[in-house]
Amino acid sequence: MSSPVQTPAPQAARVSSRVSHHGDTRDDEYAWLRDDNWQAVMKQPDALDGDIRAHLEAENAYTTAIMQPTQELQGTLFQEMRGRIEEEDASVPVTIGNLSWATRYRKDGEHVLVCWGPPDTRVEDMQVAIDGNIEAAGCDYFKLAGRAPAPDGSMLAWSYDDKGSEYFTIRIRVLADGKDTDTQLLDTTGTSCWSTDGNFLFYVAVDENHRPGKVMRHRLGTTQSEDICVYTELDPGFFVSLDDTRSGRFIVISAHDHETSECWLIPAHTPETAPICVAPRTTGIEYELDDDAAQDRLMLVTNWSPDGQAEDFLVAHAPVPSADADHSSWQVIRPHTPGCLVLDAVPFSNHIVYLLRENALPRVIIETKATGAIAAIEFGEEAYDLALGAMGQYDTNTLRFTYASMTTPIQTTDYDMDTRARILRKSQNVPSGHDPADYVTRRITATSHDGAEVPVSVVYHRDTPLDGSAPVLLYGYGAYGITIPASFSVTRLSLVERGFIYAIAHIRGGKARGHNWFMQGRGAKKTNSFEDFAAAARALIARGWTKPGNITIHGGSAGGLLVGATVNLAPELFRAAVAEVPFVDVLTTMLDDTLPLTPPEWPEWGNPIESATDYATIKAYAPYENIHATDYPHILATGGLTDPRVTYWEPAKWIARLRARRTDAGLSLLRTEMTAGHGGKAGRFNQLHEVAFVYAFVIFVHTFLREKQQ
Repeated sequence: MSSPVQTPAPQAARVSSRVSHHGDTRDDEYAWLRDDNWQAVMKQPDALDGDIRAHLEAENAYTTAIMQPTQELQGTLFQEMRGRIEEEDASVPVTIGNLSWATRYRKDGEHVLVCWGPPDTRVEDMQVAIDGNIEAAGCDYFKLAGRAPAPDGSMLAWSYDDKGSEYFTIRIRVLADGKDTDTQLLDTTGTSCWSTDGNFLFYVAVDENHRPGKVMRHRLGTTQSEDICVYTELDPGFFVSLDDTRSGRFIVISAHDHETSECWLIPAHTPETAPICVAPRTTGIEYELDDDAAQDRLMLVTNWSPDGQAEDFLVAHAPVPSADADHSSWQVIRPHTPGCLVLDAVPFSNHIVYLLRENALPRVIIETKATGAIAAIEFGEEAYDLALGAMGQYDTNTLRFTYASMTTPIQTTDYDMDTRARILRKSQNVPSGHDPADYVTRRITATSHDGAEVPVSVVYHRDTPLDGSAPVLLYGYGAYGITIPASFSVTRLSLVERGFIYAIAHIRGGKARGHNWFMQGRGAKKTNSFEDFAAAARALIARGWTKPGNITIHGGSAGGLLVGATVNLAPELFRAAVAEVPFVDVLTTMLDDTLPLTPPEWPEWGNPIESATDYATIKAYAPYENIHATDYPHILATGGLTDPRVTYWEPAKWIARLRARRTDAGLSLLRTEMTAGHGGKAGRFNQLHEVAFVYAFVIFVHTFLREKQQ
């Protein structure tokens, strides 16, 4: 690599902006980076204030200049990663109604193709319903989203986002001629559900503050202005989502925040029927459902219990309600087992499939309805990922699941629930070659500050020395109960093959060790997540595998909060930190109830508007609030201009304050995608370029910059 370009870093103007809450006054000197016109910017990026745009573009130019020595490395990494993906890859077909559906890619194609055909048709022989490459032509950003075939197989409702702002447009395509009707449903979540007769389409509308709060019924052949609102959510803290049951009998409306849920049913065959409530919302009670049509009942995964709450959830069934109902008729069919988290319960005509997580590992249990017989699907690796696959049919004895580990590529398997025979339908191909024996995957534990044992999944090349010299990339998330799986990744191999140890810390805030593991990392106990993350780093050091200052931490979104808080907590442990679209200005965001996610997020983080205690708790750990005059690791932050989840100004403000306050000469870099949102650029190769950029930064600071500083 050549020497870094000597160019001055942008210095954001400091404009005093004093705000007071609960008797506490803060000066947010970079508040001006928030465009008051942000709602318009989501739909029209050109509406961004000129001074803000100039600053973001200056930051992008600076980052490009600093990273210029890595250009060749970025290209090499991209080619490596591209060489590991099957360019003409295709999914395993799934039958929905009277047709089979699949996705595939063309060689050199950036976007996916959606394909259809009669059952048992080979993917390569299917007809193309949607060519994402054609639809994306001329767009700076394009992402295909929800797809819903009509019950008779004549049409496909599909949606796309062409701004990155997650305002999806729904179109209806006639399969016979491959043309869209005149229907355009604007400002939706992208998900839609059909009535049985195919005359109506249901969708969720998104308001001017990007909140999904209304379910609309669209009659084919009419305009969107004529659509009927069938459900309105009055609580701004609740989001609304839409799905249909696998049986096809019901359309399900779900209203939920992060601790309470409520479901409503619309019979698909009588779509003009008013929604029926399954059970009214009760604070702290969550449930989700599917239709067990063969027994004419609903199946529910819930933390409700006749005796109180089932922390790790149980499975119950309930009669199909003919009018608004409650919990009184629910009957437990799989009792609560502490420490065994119920992730899903899927009814089939003859079986029930349970997806569970115990001891931080997923497992599948199958129950035969007629006999009550139980079968478990076993796996042998120390750490792995397991998920239920796409299954469009209710009346089948075939279960589809996917399996992978940090060394084993994804395998898609069809499992006969009667005979227990397995049929491998697809094994992820790595064209450039992959031998699992070249790598070692481990599951270790780290002891946190309060004695909690934190699982850590690790992968490294078998030739990597474990003598303290190896650099580490430590990844984490730790929020909303989301557990980062120990799955296979073709991209991370580029680090592992360069001698990095790659580790995933399954910290509190996720549900790796049950629902209580989640509760111990949210609200007033949020700092446990950061302590767990630092403990994972210290555990790797204590084993002698690496050393302080030879670790990069990496996280995105709420994982970016984790990264930002942890570098404030223990900056001496790390060489660098990568925070992608990071939620780092937590206090300011949770105080702004006009932002899309703020009211629904209060159960997760606390409500600093109403509670002085919550205000103090958040202020004490929020990364932006706690930047202090000390040495920091090298920092790379990314953002998306049209991101509705973590607004672009959060990483921009964070980097500006970090650069002004840190006491060392380390890097503080910001890269903002000016035509993309939360997920970065769309398209499989575009996304590989983004990963290559991040990994080039990691390699750069661990090798070249270290050499220059020694």
